[in-house]
Amino acid sequence: MPPVYLLTYLLAPMLRYILRRLLYMIPIVFGVSIVVFLILHLVPGDPARLVAGPDATLEDVEIIRSSLGLDRPLPVQYVSWMGSLLHGDLGRSARTHRPVTHELGLTIPATVELTLAAMAIAVFIGVGAGTIAAVRRNSFFDYSSMVVALMGVCTPSFWLGLMLMLVFAVKLDLFPTIGRGGLDHLVLPAVTLGAGAAAIIARVTRSSMLEVLNMDYIRTAHAKGLTAQTVVLRHAVKNAFIPVITVIGLEFGYLLAGAVVTETVFAYPGVGRLLVEAIGYRDYPVIQGSLLLLALQFALVNLAVDVLYVFFDPRISYGTK
Repeated sequence: MPPVYLLTYLLAPMLRYILRRLLYMIPIVFGVSIVVFLILHLVPGDPARLVAGPDATLEDVEIIRSSLGLDRPLPVQYVSWMGSLLHGDLGRSARTHRPVTHELGLTIPATVELTLAAMAIAVFIGVGAGTIAAVRRNSFFDYSSMVVALMGVCTPSFWLGLMLMLVFAVKLDLFPTIGRGGLDHLVLPAVTLGAGAAAIIARVTRSSMLEVLNMDYIRTAHAKGLTAQTVVLRHAVKNAFIPVITVIGLEFGYLLAGAVVTETVFAYPGVGRLLVEAIGYRDYPVIQGSLLLLALQFALVNLAVDVLYVFFDPRISYGTK
């Protein structure tokens, strides 16, 4: 069998699984769109008044309300919005009058950059600390690392960001405080965003590694004379990584959505900061577009995690699903 056909045959079950999962996302996105639309329109407040300004007359407010389509019944507004959404049109910002897709296009790269940096820090620290803590169970490193992890889970990200800014930016003048630029602008926001995820990953890694290290095949590997390093790296880590991948995927999705606070604290020009500004101005099109984007990103991350399972555990197969 030619290599191309062989590769297609091997990947066909996974491709069918991915296609099914993508189809399942359609009702999910549809449900999210309904919830987001209703919540925004049922919250008290008049976005037309905010756009018009405090000195605008009632006539001006009505003109703006009509231009935004807010004078129509809610079902009509939703159907109109969904019709535009199906054509790739998320509307125009009520504040800047630019297309929402343009606004998101300017901010998505910054959020992805920040999230990837934070996730890299979280995985490096979390997996490393959790593995060492499990191997050196009941040692000083084990106790101290889990205490630090517990503190990381409990520490609010906005407080941690302000403290890092105070120490490393204001006192030591090592990093800039706000904005986006080179790597120096990325360090403090990435550490702030990734600290909580690193703590959770470390605790899950330790728990999973302890379970694997107590299994019979690990004791057999030691009995064969394999070094401790070989047993841990070649046998234990890979088998303990399935639940860790799940947590990493969830945390990656949370970081994409949870960058709102960090981006606001550091004035980082990402989707989170755009969303906060849009909420302040009751900019419905931008809020709806941003929340839909975050929901879609979370669903895609979960799909990517499910696909990665098969690479870490050959027993997993998508052919019968």
